[in-house]
Amino acid sequence: MHSVALSSNVTNWNGGQRITLKAGDTATCTTLRPQQLYGIFVYNSAGADNNAALSVVWSNSQPPVNITVPGTTANAGLASMGFVSGTDTQTVSVSLPSNAGIAQVEIWLGSVSMPTNTSGLSNHSLPADGEQRSFNKYHRYYAVPASKWYTLTIASTITQFISCQFREQEATVFVVNETSHGLLTGQVTTMGPTANQKDAVKISSAQHQSISENLQGDGTQWVWMDADSQQDSNAATIALQALS
Repeated sequence: MHSVALSSNVTNWNGGQRITLKAGDTATCTTLRPQQLYGIFVYNSAGADNNAALSVVWSNSQPPVNITVPGTTANAGLASMGFVSGTDTQTVSVSLPSNAGIAQVEIWLGSVSMPTNTSGLSNHSLPADGEQRSFNKYHRYYAVPASKWYTLTIASTITQFISCQFREQEATVFVVNETSHGLLTGQVTTMGPTANQKDAVKISSAQHQSISENLQGDGTQWVWMDADSQQDSNAATIALQALS
């Protein structure tokens, strides 16, 4: 018998850039850094109400982790997020199986340093002036707060508006206007011993139209990324206010 080589579409994802995966596609990043937590942002973009089941390989000695992104129409769904630490692996691969049919997803990597290729995203500094700034679906904000206190405020009139904050080894998922059901099952997935540690990935929620948290700068970078749909982000804002 002759062996048959199966062709596959493997994308170099070392920049963590926004890309689209279709059935049979794989994206591989080999540049994860120790002491950094990374978020894989996944949006269902099939244009049809068709669930997408991704496989994430982060270790050769551990089975792949599955992330299911609920089906939606008109690219209107929320993000599903998978978190992995560069302390546990230098390489992560995200795949849509060849039998995924018409499933299609948009993905990108988030962290204090990712994506280094911000093509397809709006990447902006967040000044500590208290001004409310638009926080849309493809927005990434960053700041390097000095060693003093600040208040971060995220506001939205939409039910269950979701975003994510990154520090070097930590992530916080903010939920504004939380529903009684909380986050959807599988919307936040952690993989590997470091990402599964207590407080590596935290959920901070509020059952009203804004959420505020005090933070103390230390000269390191903070990053905030939207994890909601386009229409749910139209009225969302983010603001950073220096308290001294």
